[in-house]
Amino acid sequence: MKKYEIMYIVNASLDDAARAKVMEDMHKIITDHSGSIDKVDEWGVKEFAYEIKHMNKGYYVVVNVTANNEGIQEFDRLTRINPNIVRYLIVKTQGEA
Repeated sequence: MKKYEIMYIVNASLDDAARAKVMEDMHKIITDHSGSIDKVDEWGVKEFAYEIKHMNKGYYVVVNVTANNEGIQEFDRLTRINPNIVRYLIVKTQGEA
């Protein structure tokens, strides 16, 4: 298991319940593959420096996780096809835990 920091931006036009559901689904991907969510830091709605997919704002979330390669690959795959995720970034912070 390795430690990762994942930052993703959720569509800001979603209401609170829909945004919470999207975040729950994203975190469930990691936990379903034997990983753990260590810390969730919600930055809230921020203005973009430039327009992305005809949007000017997004809801930023930073998550620290412990996960295996399979969990991270599945998170990457499902995040790419989720229409409510505007952008995301996965960074490995440590090697084997």
